[in-house]
Amino acid sequence: MKRTILFLLLFAMIHLANAQPVTIYVSPNGNDQNSGKSADAPLASLQKALDNWAAIKKSGQPVSEATISLAGGTYHLSEPVKITPENGGSEKSTLIIRSAENQKAVFNGARKISGWKKTKNNIWTVPVPEAKEGKWNFNQLFVNGEQKTLARFPNQGFYSVAGFPDGGEEIDYHQPCKRFQFKAGNLNPKWKNIKDVKVIVYHFWTDTHLVIDTIDTKTNIVTFKHEADKRFTDDFSNEGARYIVENVFEGLDSPGEWFLDRHKGVVYYIPMPGENMETAEILAPVSKEFIRFEGDPLAKRVENVRIENISFEYSNFILPENDANDYQGSVTVPASVTAKGATNISMKGCSVKNMGNFAFDIQKGCSDIRIVGNKLEHIAAGAFKINGGTEKDHPLERTKNITISDNEILHYGEKYPSAVGILLMNAEGCYIGHNHIFDGWYTGISIGWEWGYQRSVSRDNLIEFNHIHQIGQGLLSDMGGIYTLGVSPGTVIRNNLIHDVESNKYGGWGIYDDEGSTHILIENNIVYNTKYAAYDIHYAKELTVRNNIFALGRLEVLNRGRQEPHNTVYFENNIVYWNSVKDPFTGNWKDQPYVFHQNPNIKTQPNFTNTFDADYNIYFNPQQTLGNIHFNGLTWDEWHQKGKDVHSLYTDPMFVNPENYDFTLKPESPAFKLGFRNIDMSEVGPRK
Repeated sequence: MKRTILFLLLFAMIHLANAQPVTIYVSPNGNDQNSGKSADAPLASLQKALDNWAAIKKSGQPVSEATISLAGGTYHLSEPVKITPENGGSEKSTLIIRSAENQKAVFNGARKISGWKKTKNNIWTVPVPEAKEGKWNFNQLFVNGEQKTLARFPNQGFYSVAGFPDGGEEIDYHQPCKRFQFKAGNLNPKWKNIKDVKVIVYHFWTDTHLVIDTIDTKTNIVTFKHEADKRFTDDFSNEGARYIVENVFEGLDSPGEWFLDRHKGVVYYIPMPGENMETAEILAPVSKEFIRFEGDPLAKRVENVRIENISFEYSNFILPENDANDYQGSVTVPASVTAKGATNISMKGCSVKNMGNFAFDIQKGCSDIRIVGNKLEHIAAGAFKINGGTEKDHPLERTKNITISDNEILHYGEKYPSAVGILLMNAEGCYIGHNHIFDGWYTGISIGWEWGYQRSVSRDNLIEFNHIHQIGQGLLSDMGGIYTLGVSPGTVIRNNLIHDVESNKYGGWGIYDDEGSTHILIENNIVYNTKYAAYDIHYAKELTVRNNIFALGRLEVLNRGRQEPHNTVYFENNIVYWNSVKDPFTGNWKDQPYVFHQNPNIKTQPNFTNTFDADYNIYFNPQQTLGNIHFNGLTWDEWHQKGKDVHSLYTDPMFVNPENYDFTLKPESPAFKLGFRNIDMSEVGPRK
């Protein structure tokens, strides 16, 4: 037995000693008939290089590390590259896919459209036979790298729903509706491409994309082919939702607008001033995806693959007719890079630009994936969607230990504005840190995917040192810089900088703990310049919120939607600073009696009443004296009598320069005597 073990160890050592690195070369000028063994005989496609690598693996040749070296230039894709357990890395060999040294490989999913001719009214046209043949449909057009406007009404702003034949505020907001009344002239059944026209309704926290069925100009009622998930009010009021009409030929009336007549196979475009149609590069996306990691969580996974220093540009996605994009976070929109059943995968130093969908979708059975130091910009939906198996799925389908860090995420939600920058759904042990997220239309980071106190597999996630700002931009409601859902033990939100959050109506919040958020630690965050509360709770359980600065909420400061028979939050050692409203606690902060536990050996059960604790905080409004301030409708003394903030102070926290949003505390700040610790934001955002 000992001899057998020694022989196997010796064999393994010899095998490892003989292992050599392998490089496979690919170039836009290559040929898939070449060997790919040298830069002078490169292959033409990444997929062929993966096939060659799979053959090397199958041969049993000992390889220490495999590299697919991509020469600089553009690689045009119409189908996704598929990475499988057979052509990915192995337990002994890491597969590296990267641009050649000092070069940049660009995977381009678009096609150039040329041959434009000028017609009347400065409208230029070009035939696209593939569209007429039903082989190509697209809803994005780029001129010299800039996305142009699909022909629409109105050119600026919105129309508003005029009436609710299916019901307004008297029905539940989640009541499916199929029609609304419009103002005369806003919709026209005589539009030439009426079957392709879409009405996009912006209401509550969704952008609903609807295909017209009929338009009745006598009653001014439009009926859609499929229902919307929500009523057609702007929010919980009876105000009509805003909407636009998109992809309508008659809307082609302004520079920068375009239209595809897919029945005739013709594209129309009105150039911007100064655009030269003879020299302009005009592209439309073709490829739906770039890369698919195709493993099986219950059998064999894709493993040990690194992707470095590659650009991905232009992807194509059209919502199916029966998908109105009603789900929260635009979650039904797919992605350009998708992983399932993958482990030890990394992407570093890449750029992702002009996507027609989500950028990344990390699905069931993924673990130890690192997406670090990338730039993602001009994304139709969100940057990242991470969603593994739930408690009902096999444990091997759970997704865990995903790292999304040091990325720049900007201009997201451009076509599906309800999309989230980083959407972390059913996942555990994930690290979301040092990202810069801005210029989006909805929530920056969302954590959890259970509405209420039922079981959730979302836990132990760390969200830290992210810089989130200029989001919302007044388009949708019910959103936040960081948003949480459900039971999430071990989850920590710390050292994030969140500011300039602007909703349409209600809910432009900074940190937003929504339905059933439980056992989350929120500390050392700085939140300011929010339309509504810098910190908001809908309903939650046993949150710890400490050592944060919540400043300059415009219409609210701290808000809670619901009291329940348990402790919602332990709110301590925070600084609350505002200059607008006279009551920092809005909403429902009432207590109520409840039984915390029952012990048959104790005849009289203790009577618990606290639905939240607050103490050792500093509150200050530089424009108001304490006598003018109320705390959920109570005076300071009455608030104390309720057992709230007994050791807290109403005093100037002594920020260095709050007018310019420098919330560093001066050494003599009274906050330090209460145990507050200065919050260091020098490491926030991507690290150099």
